[in-house]
Amino acid sequence: MIVIEHLSKWYGKNEVVKDFSLDIAEGESVALWGPNGAGKTTVVRAMLGLVAYQGRIEIGGLDAATHGKSTRRAMGYVPQELSFYDEMTVYDLLDYSAALRDIPTDRVDEVCELVELTDHAGKRVRELSGGLKQRLGIAIALFPDPPILLLDEPTSNLDAKSRDAAIGLLQGLRAEGRTLVVTSHHVEEMAMLVDRVVAMEEGAIKVICDPSDLAEELGLRAWLHLILPNGSDVEALRVLHKQGFSAKLNSRGLLVEVSAQGKGEAVAALQRAGVVIEDLEVWR
Repeated sequence: MIVIEHLSKWYGKNEVVKDFSLDIAEGESVALWGPNGAGKTTVVRAMLGLVAYQGRIEIGGLDAATHGKSTRRAMGYVPQELSFYDEMTVYDLLDYSAALRDIPTDRVDEVCELVELTDHAGKRVRELSGGLKQRLGIAIALFPDPPILLLDEPTSNLDAKSRDAAIGLLQGLRAEGRTLVVTSHHVEEMAMLVDRVVAMEEGAIKVICDPSDLAEELGLRAWLHLILPNGSDVEALRVLHKQGFSAKLNSRGLLVEVSAQGKGEAVAALQRAGVVIEDLEVWR
């Protein structure tokens, strides 16, 4: 479905994508993972023909450089920064977007239902939450029913509830058999969204692996922030130190440094010792 061979992109003397090669099968979901500046968005923009590049990109058997209009028709794109006409209603905006692309009007109702925006169709765009605006962006990308969806940081800047809803929507689109290419810097979301992760660093591929193996492959570590009942912090600290964990108290609870596979072990050690955990967060 997607073949990228020796893709490179230079801005002046700065090479932001370095000899990037990747094959993505039809119906596969792949994440481009890495910190800001890793080159993820540039790869997506090259696929869309928005930037000039060296190398070759093939979409559905067509060269993206010489058949740009045809290859773009096969892809729906949801950028990280969404921009809409805030005073329009959701339905009017979708209807306007459909008309610009010669999409039949009945497709507006279909897409609204698909992304669960029907109940919000009469609201003005400025009244929508971040999660609903994300759904609006996905709706517009889905108008031509593209086999490929490109999503740039689709859960960025969303609260926990909106993030869960967005992941659920993307899981549904994935189950329909669409090919998904998702950029992200969140490790935890990858296993729920994709089949493979392409970890990038400074424009180059560092590792390609199963999403469940990413943290271990890269040696990533995290901090568990535990909220405990009053009076149990000292006992929890003793238990964790005895088990070999690096832990320290802060003003709101207990911080425990863990490996990618060690989060559950720290929690289990405290539970075996009878320490109650009221809440926890993962910090990276």
